[in-house]
Amino acid sequence: MEDPLVRPRSLVREAAGLRTGEPGLPAHVDRLCDRIEHVDPLIRAFVSEPGRHARLRAEARALAHRYPDPAAAPPLYGVPVGVKDVVHVDGLPTRAGSALPPGVLAGPQATVVDRLRAAGALVAGKTVTAEFASSAPGPTRNPHNPAHTPGGSSSGSAAAVAAGLVPLAIGTQTVASVVRPAAYCGVVGFRSTYGRIPIDGVIPNAPSFDTLGVFTADLAGAALAAALLCDGWQEPGGGPPPVLGVPVGPYLERAEPAALKAFREQLDRLTAAGLTVRQIDLLPDFEQLARHLRTIGRFELARTHADWFTRFGALYRPETAAAIRHGQGVDAEDREAALRARAHFGERLAEETGRAGVDLWLAPAATGPAPLGLDGTGDGMMCLPWSYAGLPALSLPAGLAGDGLPLGLQVVGAAGGDERLLAGAALLERALVPGPRPTGG
Repeated sequence: MEDPLVRPRSLVREAAGLRTGEPGLPAHVDRLCDRIEHVDPLIRAFVSEPGRHARLRAEARALAHRYPDPAAAPPLYGVPVGVKDVVHVDGLPTRAGSALPPGVLAGPQATVVDRLRAAGALVAGKTVTAEFASSAPGPTRNPHNPAHTPGGSSSGSAAAVAAGLVPLAIGTQTVASVVRPAAYCGVVGFRSTYGRIPIDGVIPNAPSFDTLGVFTADLAGAALAAALLCDGWQEPGGGPPPVLGVPVGPYLERAEPAALKAFREQLDRLTAAGLTVRQIDLLPDFEQLARHLRTIGRFELARTHADWFTRFGALYRPETAAAIRHGQGVDAEDREAALRARAHFGERLAEETGRAGVDLWLAPAATGPAPLGLDGTGDGMMCLPWSYAGLPALSLPAGLAGDGLPLGLQVVGAAGGDERLLAGAALLERALVPGPRPTGG
């Protein structure tokens, strides 16, 4: 029987198994590379790397030598991780999905990779990104249906986890680049509070919004990774179930009818499970928020690429070049005004959340299931207000659309409340019971 393209692996179970010493690291690396060799040509989640198998075997030997007793090894001992190709990794070039010379883009290893390696992880390779984490898509295909987009810009990371190539992958989100591809690929995508995971060593898109995140098969895996990567992590204590808020208004109306129908069914199931769901009028100025975010994002993208675009402009893809040229025409004063509006919005949103007694906001993770075709990455509007405010958010697998493609439920927490977001979302995960569970490592 043909090996299925969709076969997500539990990070928690895989990490626990490796720390028992069964399987040993050499066998684990062989199995990893064999699956990448056989499956990745079909979905193209990883950047091509000649000598991947030899590199990983050498790194596994060094890791086993450092920790002769796996039971005493760090929590991600031997776990293979995919890293989005805008994140610098020592020993691997950074191409950022572009045709620019890798040497021009080189930089010191990112802190997030330092933390992964300190936790015992093996970098399985670089995962495909849209060019410079913007809108020009890479070649990655959705494992659920290769004729459909996996989303972007963290396309390779989402697809690699969905296909069971790795149990953990790193992505970045400026607007929707973790939550949306996670929803399209049927996995968990968690983006931290803005700045909670250090962003150094990452090629910027828009520094006012750029945030790191993780992809895993389930929330338990996301919580394990977040505890190792987020600054100042504290295990959440007990407490009452979270009060859930639904932001009624023009924002929610951006979702497609199929997504809204599924969302209403999800809310019914959560209510039936005893959770409190409140409908709140929110985000009446959604279109204005979108304009402010675009002003800030395009201005900062143009400044990030000012030198590279001058020298290598002909090598940029049309979508990225158009975004940069747009940003070149944005005045610094307009960007400053948009930043002030953003700060005011964050304060107002926190006040309205408190007044409504809401702990977590719920919305569709994307406007609908993954669109047909590979010439785009989908619509990120459902993530926009939360990214604009820098809030932690995640996509929780929440069933299938009529065409069999995954749908995601977006869960949003308070700034700095990453721990409470993941703990609260675990209650939702149990209530929704979204289909088959991840396999073992």
